[in-house]
Amino acid sequence: MPVPGKEIPAVNVRSLSCPNCGATVTVRSFGQAVNVVCASCHSILDAQDPKVQVLQQFQAAIQYDPLIPLGSRGKLRGVLYELVGCQRREIQVDGIGYRWSEYVLFNPYKGFRYLTEYNGHWNYTSLLRSLPDDPGGPGGEAPVKYLGETYRHFQSAQAKTQFVIGEFPWQVRVGEAVSVADYVSPPRVLSSETTGNKEVTWSLGEYMTGGDVWKAFSLRGTAPPAEGVYENQPSPFASTPKAIWKYCGIFLIVALLLLVIDGVMAKDKQVFSNNYLFESASTGEPSFVTDTFSLAGRAAPVKVETDTNLDNAWIYLDYALINQDTGQAYDFGREISYYYGRDADGAWTEGSRHDSVVVPSVPPGNYYLRIEPESDPGRSISYTVTVTHDVPVYWWFLVAAGLLVVPAVFATWRSLNFEHLRWQESDHASAPFNLGGAGRASAGKSIFGGGDDS
Repeated sequence: MPVPGKEIPAVNVRSLSCPNCGATVTVRSFGQAVNVVCASCHSILDAQDPKVQVLQQFQAAIQYDPLIPLGSRGKLRGVLYELVGCQRREIQVDGIGYRWSEYVLFNPYKGFRYLTEYNGHWNYTSLLRSLPDDPGGPGGEAPVKYLGETYRHFQSAQAKTQFVIGEFPWQVRVGEAVSVADYVSPPRVLSSETTGNKEVTWSLGEYMTGGDVWKAFSLRGTAPPAEGVYENQPSPFASTPKAIWKYCGIFLIVALLLLVIDGVMAKDKQVFSNNYLFESASTGEPSFVTDTFSLAGRAAPVKVETDTNLDNAWIYLDYALINQDTGQAYDFGREISYYYGRDADGAWTEGSRHDSVVVPSVPPGNYYLRIEPESDPGRSISYTVTVTHDVPVYWWFLVAAGLLVVPAVFATWRSLNFEHLRWQESDHASAPFNLGGAGRASAGKSIFGGGDDS
């Protein structure tokens, strides 16, 4: 158990001299480090050999400055760790190299933990103490279960170590290649790493933002921005569609109930109907008014219907629904046309002989219609005008449904598109969550070199 107020105790920090260049090499996890890398010449040394043998000389062709300096201390999951090592790895996909970094963290009570970083995406990673349920074997494409959670295969690749610095609890070598495979269940990633001698190491990573890492280690400036969508990056839209569809369903039910109530309460009563004849050749004022009719009860919609005998012709009717007592008028114009014929494609029709319009929320009272017809010269058109009071109206429900459904559909599209961007970088570009497009392997492996967690 940690001593209160002393999260990292005073440990035996050992200084070695590099046999290759003579530089001083500090070993912070003395007694647990297997290899240590000279910061000057990048020779890999045996940290457990009293004579400090050089295991591998490496004049670094790839110079890399770790984003978190060696020796930095940061608190993760309530535990204070010191960063003691960093390695840079690479996979090749279609001739293109994708590199990521793996940082070694050490606490004398908790042992080793790891941070991985690719394009601004971070994972806090530790070795598994028990093996997952892996029916397909390491690197297989079958789902893997661990602690009751199912992880889907994301990708498999060959990873090669490009650059190392600091201390490592395993035998690290530049140029070493291993088989790696990732299985995801955001925000976690389950990873396997198989060496040439078939030794398998499993690790579990959990996604972190760069801002959280910078805050944990009190680093200056801001973290590099995350690029793209990472394999186990939690979707910011995952829960949004479910919540929106829930409320959408509730409001749709309420709107449907209101629609039913309105339909039951509507009287749908015809209050006026009459036939008229329009003669364009006749003289005199074409405008006229109808007989008065009564609208009783509540303020309600009024439907005005027009039926004609149009024959390859049109008629325009300028209507005004006028309250006889107050003079309040509701003006609206309706153009009705009906044409038909036959051509090379057969018989065709255009328009309709019937028209209807609804005037919303007309107060009760005595009303009449003023009608002014207009058409082509020489036309004789008969038409019937019918007025129905307190008609049920349904269009508002369609508008309300559209306003409710569109945001839900948009939220669902955003969520699916996020998953599409995730899986197009995997070995499964045609996976169920993918909306199409060719995929490629993701470079941000959450896997580190072998070794035991203390």
